[in-house]
Amino acid sequence: MSLICSVVGARPNFMKMAPVILEARQRGMDQFVVHTGQHYDAQMSAIFFDELKLPQPDIYLGVGSGSQADQTARIMMAFERICFEQKPDLVLVGGDVNSTLACALTAAKLFIPVAHIESGLRSFDRSMPEEINRIVTDHLASLLFTTEQSGNDNLLREGIAPERIHFVGNSMIDSLQSHIGKALANKPWEQFRFEPEHYGLVTIHRPSNVDDIDVFSEIAAALIEISHEIPLVFPVHPRTRRRLEQFGINLDSMNLVEPVGYIEFLGLMARACVVFTDSGGVQEETTALGVPCITMRANTERPITVQLGTNRLSGIGKSAIVNAAHGAVLHKHSNGSLPPLWDGQASRRIVDVVQARAMGPSF
Repeated sequence: MSLICSVVGARPNFMKMAPVILEARQRGMDQFVVHTGQHYDAQMSAIFFDELKLPQPDIYLGVGSGSQADQTARIMMAFERICFEQKPDLVLVGGDVNSTLACALTAAKLFIPVAHIESGLRSFDRSMPEEINRIVTDHLASLLFTTEQSGNDNLLREGIAPERIHFVGNSMIDSLQSHIGKALANKPWEQFRFEPEHYGLVTIHRPSNVDDIDVFSEIAAALIEISHEIPLVFPVHPRTRRRLEQFGINLDSMNLVEPVGYIEFLGLMARACVVFTDSGGVQEETTALGVPCITMRANTERPITVQLGTNRLSGIGKSAIVNAAHGAVLHKHSNGSLPPLWDGQASRRIVDVVQARAMGPSF
């Protein structure tokens, strides 16, 4: 039987990889899970294993934080040793974080086939480290699992062989559908004394938004103005909190809290009247939930969330963000539609393909 190595490393990975790992486990497939430790504190990592009912990782690399090159290199060195010791027949990676690229590149150099969940997404903005990670991982992978038609189109345009591409839907939506009942039953908005659909949720973490004082100040000014109209709750990413302190940006008009777990965040998101984000996954989750989303970026690698879903690109200017918020709340009943195959069955389709390949002579 073929041995599969599934890699997780950072918060965005967990919701994508969890249903696939659990589906393979349910089928009795031979696998082990490696956690690189790219996100390593409890609120950014450990809580997700508990909430998503994932078994504890078989191997924890504990690489921690660092620069792009430093972190990627340390993951590669540590993961190479695992590949030599465990001899996996397939390395399964998801998303676009440094762990994704590092493990895919290591495996490819050892002639171990790579499967990439969430392939083909492109922002066409190479100033984003994630864009580099996506492109390189896709061109290393033997199996490419796409979430939307743009992913197929991008991969074909880049010369990827059609037989390597599999349109399976979005495994993050599998996680959402599995946990939305519990998330709503917990009523996390009540701890802030909010009424459902009468508050906004904020999440910002991208270096391009928070590391530049001029950009971050513009975004902050927009959110402060909006917070005078509707209450906002803002679970603050560690990187974002450091920049708030460094730049002396005051967001006391909002409810600033520590990062929250997946279930709590999902509940808050599901009953918000609007969500402000620069996260890729949140664009997808709000689309699945029918909640208006303002993405404070100039581009998105997930165009289906704009074409069919509830996502709107505002850019990073104060007036544009405020105007987008007013429009989203005003037209909140025009909540878009669910993209094709975002039906909670993506993980089953992914494992079907992997299992079929595993039964062949080789991956």
